[in-house]
Amino acid sequence: MNTTLSVLALLTGTITGAVFAYFQVPIPAPPTLAGVLGIVGIYLGYKLIEALGVGFDVLTALGL
Repeated sequence: MNTTLSVLALLTGTITGAVFAYFQVPIPAPPTLAGVLGIVGIYLGYKLIEALGVGFDVLTALGL
């Protein structure tokens, strides 16, 4: 993982969130901790399956 890229992503998100709050526009993300944790859970589940090396290619199964 590139630490510099991660820090820049966090900084960009923080600045973007501040701009949204300043202009009193709702953010395009879950407004509660539970919603944010749900997104983190989706990411962790994806990484777990990827690390285990299992999966099913739906597009191939559909012939696409």
